[in-house]
Amino acid sequence: MIGSRLKGKVALVTGGAQGIGEAIARVFAEHGAAVIIADIQRDRGAALAAELGEHASYSFLDVCDIGQWEKLAAQSMQAHGGIDVLVNNAGGGAGGPIDRETPEQHRRILDLNVTGVWNGMRSILPAMDARGGGSIINISSIDGLAGVSGLSTYVSTKFAVTGMTKALALEFGGRGIRVNSIHPGIIETPLVRSSQIKSRLENAIARQPIQRMGKPEEIAYAALFFASDESTYCTGAGLVVDGGHLAGPYRDPM
Repeated sequence: MIGSRLKGKVALVTGGAQGIGEAIARVFAEHGAAVIIADIQRDRGAALAAELGEHASYSFLDVCDIGQWEKLAAQSMQAHGGIDVLVNNAGGGAGGPIDRETPEQHRRILDLNVTGVWNGMRSILPAMDARGGGSIINISSIDGLAGVSGLSTYVSTKFAVTGMTKALALEFGGRGIRVNSIHPGIIETPLVRSSQIKSRLENAIARQPIQRMGKPEEIAYAALFFASDESTYCTGAGLVVDGGHLAGPYRDPM
């Protein structure tokens, strides 16, 4: 353990088997949290939990299935006495231009990115109440703050996550539960590396002040702040981690 910022806390990370979720699970474990890695990828999730050792466990979770959420919440009560931190990280499905996207693709992305987050926040309430409060961290996107041509469904889901974050920060404040969002820019994950729009992403990066992809660990340390007691006066907030992407197009001043 390299730190103790989360010592004594129980954290559940969805989509925790790879990419940003894996980085968050690693950083949380390094800082003393008992981490529940929740993912549909059984082998990867179990292997990561085994690598992290006593600080981690793996649970299968399809975030679209509220019954599985409720079962996991009950298990966390039995094993840990509740949950202090929930990271709603699982998501995906970029889609495409509206006239090329099928209704089935549209509904699947909505279910994963919106209903999956809603399921988590609703289901985990008893487990957070049992701990006297907690911190919910929703992984949105810079696409939840600004529109992107050709990604109408994905953008709408991330705007929904941004909105739910603010609405539930108001709703949960009296219960001692903070709700904040993180808005990653272009992050180097397996999904991005295999993206069919990689050249488009590279062109976007060239127009940023920080001209590279972000690292999953850079999102993980933002999540660490919201998970820790250092952020106890933050709720309904959104932290942008995007290399300056939303600041405007970069031009060399020279």
